[in-house]
Amino acid sequence: MPQNVLLAEDDRAIRHALERALTLEGYAVTAVADGVEALAQAHRTPPDVLVLDVMMPGIDGLQVCRVLRAEGDRTPILMLTALVETADRIAGLDAGADDYVVKPFDVEEVFARLRALLRRTGPVNGTPADVPAAASPSVSASASKEAPGQISAAGLRMDIQARRAWRGQRELELTRTEFELLELLVRNAGIVLDHATIYDRIWGYDFGPGSKNLAVYVGYLRRKLDEPGAPALIHTVRGVGYVLRED
Repeated sequence: MPQNVLLAEDDRAIRHALERALTLEGYAVTAVADGVEALAQAHRTPPDVLVLDVMMPGIDGLQVCRVLRAEGDRTPILMLTALVETADRIAGLDAGADDYVVKPFDVEEVFARLRALLRRTGPVNGTPADVPAAASPSVSASASKEAPGQISAAGLRMDIQARRAWRGQRELELTRTEFELLELLVRNAGIVLDHATIYDRIWGYDFGPGSKNLAVYVGYLRRKLDEPGAPALIHTVRGVGYVLRED
C-alpha cells in the first residue's frame, strides 16, 4: 500500500514538481495550496506524513503544525523553508515539526527525510520502529534499566513505551525526534557518539559535514534539559560528536 503524503505548498511550480516526484517515488500524494486546505484535508483523510511549506498565505505551515499538535495529532511533519537562520528552524521545531528541509532542496534529500520519518511512525510491540536494535550491546553501565521499557542515566529517566521523559521530577516536553535523540544518548551514556552514527540512527541518512540539522536538534534538546544551577548533560566533543554525562 502506498503511503499517503499531504503536501502543502503555495508556489505552484514547486508544488507540481514535488507532487510529481513523490508520485514517481511511489507515494500517494494529496497536494494543496495553503494552510486552510491542509488542515481541512488532514481532518478529512489523515495522511501518513505531512510536508508543509513554512511561508504560505493565510494560515502558514507553522500554524498548521501548532493546530495539529494541539489536537493531539502526532503525524510526522516535514517542513519546507527558505529561512536558513537557526532561530527560524527552532521556531519550526517549537511548533511541533519533526524535521525540515531548506530551499532550494535536492528532491533526494526530501525522499531520505521522509523515509526516516516514516520508519519511526509504526510501533513494533509498543516501541518506536526506529529504536536502534544495535544500540543495546553498547549501553553503558551508567544507563540502567529500571523497569521493562524504562531506561535512566545522568538523572534522566525515560519510559520508552509511553514516550515520556523526566529530568528529576520535571517531565520534559519533547518532539518525536528530540525523544529519539535523547533515547540514543541515554542508552549510550558516557560514550561519545560521532555525527555519522547519530545521523544514521536517528535519520537513517548522513547528510554530510555541512549539515546543521543535528546541531539544531542538540541545541534545542539542551534548552529543554538545562536547569539553573544543575550540570549540563549533553557535551560536545569537538570534531567528533556528542556524549551524555553528568559532570
